[in-house]
Amino acid sequence: MTRGLGVAGRSCDRVEPVPCDARAVRAVVVGNRDGLDAGFVGGHLRTRGFRFTEAHREDVGGWPDLDGIDLVLTLGSEWHVGRPEAAASVAVEVAYVRDVIARRIPFLGICFGAQVLSHALGGTVSRAVRPEIGWYEPVPAPGAPAVAAGPWMEWHDDVFTAPEGFEVLASTPSGPQLIAGGRAVGTQFHPEATETMVRDWLEHGGAEQHRSRGGDPDELLAATRRNTTRSRPAAEELVDWFLARTAAGT
Repeated sequence: MTRGLGVAGRSCDRVEPVPCDARAVRAVVVGNRDGLDAGFVGGHLRTRGFRFTEAHREDVGGWPDLDGIDLVLTLGSEWHVGRPEAAASVAVEVAYVRDVIARRIPFLGICFGAQVLSHALGGTVSRAVRPEIGWYEPVPAPGAPAVAAGPWMEWHDDVFTAPEGFEVLASTPSGPQLIAGGRAVGTQFHPEATETMVRDWLEHGGAEQHRSRGGDPDELLAATRRNTTRSRPAAEELVDWFLARTAAGT
């Protein structure tokens, strides 16, 4: 699930002092028009010199060409991979992801973005037996990066399987939470989630969804305030691990 402020045109709005010059590298961020916020992940990528161009899922004919692109980041969504009314947009994203993988461009998919990655490469996406909303600590697999354990914000009704050639690096009882293969990484959790983002999700239908499952929106916000003090540096570590992994060509 995602809503919020965009990141396009803010390549010089950095948290750390990185010169805004020719050393900036090009990235595409994919998301829904009304919710394209890359949060902690986008902020840290900007400190590492990445300049974003937006691709909106609603604009099925207008996505950036991949020539010269150094990284692709795909965000969460209220959509579902199998939703008939989203089929045309999902097909465009699937083709785009396959092209990214074929070109060996570093790819990071978050929540719906990871589900599309799985679907594009032969994995499965299905409704979760245990939908998750809240802060969770996935169980890392042996050899997984330390940051895999979280705590991480979860907000999903669907789950995915790891496609062939991908490792499952962390899981919850709901399903895989962190997968990696080649130069691609997918997370079911939301490493980008800020308090502002979670508040926005709650204000645009998420509070009712959370209550319908026995949750308390006020408690979720309180937990978010507590946990983002840990998840922000963890998200930055996750981005650094992802960049190091893809730079190594693994």
